[in-house]
Amino acid sequence: MGRILNRATAEQRRDAAYAVEDLLAVLALADAKLPSVEVDWDYGRQTGCYLINLGSARTPQIERITDLLRKGLRSEQQQPADPS
Repeated sequence: MGRILNRATAEQRRDAAYAVEDLLAVLALADAKLPSVEVDWDYGRQTGCYLINLGSARTPQIERITDLLRKGLRSEQQQPADPS
């Protein structure tokens, strides 16, 4: 990666790394795992766009994550709309 692209994508790299760390931390709090989560650094170096691969997981883990998402959506839908 050239210096200019390296500087231009520094924020995207930090954001991608933080997003993965944050996701894994939240999943750990919920006792859920996605064991193969990673940033696709190679693709990012080539394109400047950093993708996050969620990888593979066992069926019970995906069911747990789906349940957490469903509960989160229900909670979000039950909250009053923000008046701003």
